[in-house]
Amino acid sequence: MELNIQTAEQALKEASEANPGAWVDHSRYVAEACKNIALRCNQLSADLAYIFGLLHDIGRYAGVSSEKHLIDGYRYCMEREWEKAAQICISHSFMIQDINTSIGKFDISDDDYLFMKKFIADAVYDDYDRLVQLCDALAMPTGFCLLEKRFVDVTIRYGIHPATIDRWKKTLEIKALFEKEIGCSIYTLLPGIVENSFR
Repeated sequence: MELNIQTAEQALKEASEANPGAWVDHSRYVAEACKNIALRCNQLSADLAYIFGLLHDIGRYAGVSSEKHLIDGYRYCMEREWEKAAQICISHSFMIQDINTSIGKFDISDDDYLFMKKFIADAVYDDYDRLVQLCDALAMPTGFCLLEKRFVDVTIRYGIHPATIDRWKKTLEIKALFEKEIGCSIYTLLPGIVENSFR
């Protein structure tokens, strides 16, 4: 099945019907942030960036889960031969390529854990992986937000992990890389960020 904006939007629609939740609006905002930033990057396709943002949490179609949604999303996309989208379903949670930096619960089989551990270590990240990692931290279900607001939101829900600070630092590093590329603050590209961050 060809991966394009229409098939990605249909996939999210069907997934949202299978497991409704705030994750759906979050995914839409991630996609919008990816597109807006990619439009300013010469080497990125805004359409692909939008698609990868839209699908990064598609594994949540299978129900409420923690890290299981990563492998569920990977398999969902691989079944459709959407290889890069499949990678991002896992890579978006690992800006540091070490499974031990996960802040979630591994509600998966031992075999799936070993697969993910090797996959994360061996994956070759490009700017699409990094863009989705960044935009995942810029989007609440209610709209765009400052990174720090999202950091706190996730930490309240998942708790403090030994890798929490290193994950924040890596995300800020990715932000700086994209801002150097686009020549402005990423925040200027995210409509409503002030209102949503301070509501």
